[in-house]
Amino acid sequence: MATPTKKPAAVKKPAAAKKPAAKPAAAAKPAAAKAPAAAKAALDKPAALKTRARALATPTDLGSDATRDLSGALNKLLADVFALYLKTKNFHWHVSGPHFRDYHLLLDDHATEIFAMVDAIAERTRKIGGNSLRSIGHIARLKSILDNDAEFVQPLDMLSELQGDNKGLGAYMREVHELCDKYNDIATASLIENWIDETEQRTWFLFETSRQGDVTTGH
Repeated sequence: MATPTKKPAAVKKPAAAKKPAAKPAAAAKPAAAKAPAAAKAALDKPAALKTRARALATPTDLGSDATRDLSGALNKLLADVFALYLKTKNFHWHVSGPHFRDYHLLLDDHATEIFAMVDAIAERTRKIGGNSLRSIGHIARLKSILDNDAEFVQPLDMLSELQGDNKGLGAYMREVHELCDKYNDIATASLIENWIDETEQRTWFLFETSRQGDVTTGH
């Protein structure tokens, strides 16, 4: 009987090569790293502004609340002084009529006196650690004295309007003086006391100059 033929052993297939493990996705870089230089500079802007603010912070013993409140009040005062100066010069340039010379010279004297306050107010604001006005637009945003752009104003109406403006300015100066008292800011209060006196004198002169004299007594 024939010997049965042995089947050849099955050839083992080599194990399939393992695929390399996928590399983990790169961590997302922070937005600031991808941002261009200009954007990165914008991120640092608040720090730069703080540095500049500190550069303008004049040392003072009044305290930060006093600096904030007094600077705000003085800047509003300065805006009104600028507005009153320009209105007074406007009427000085455009006054007309039989009393031209008297009114023209009076208003020029008043404008000179008003303008003399400008630098003192601005520098006082800087001395106490605040910032002052920077532009015509800044003045326009803060002032309370109204403009008069009329092409023609009667001379007595000019004097009456300026009288009211000076009276209002004096009243606001008293408010600022009370704020100075609150923070014991003696130097600013001292300046304001002199300016109140000058403002009251301008109000007085404008009142008397615009009065209609009695035909009998002249008063």
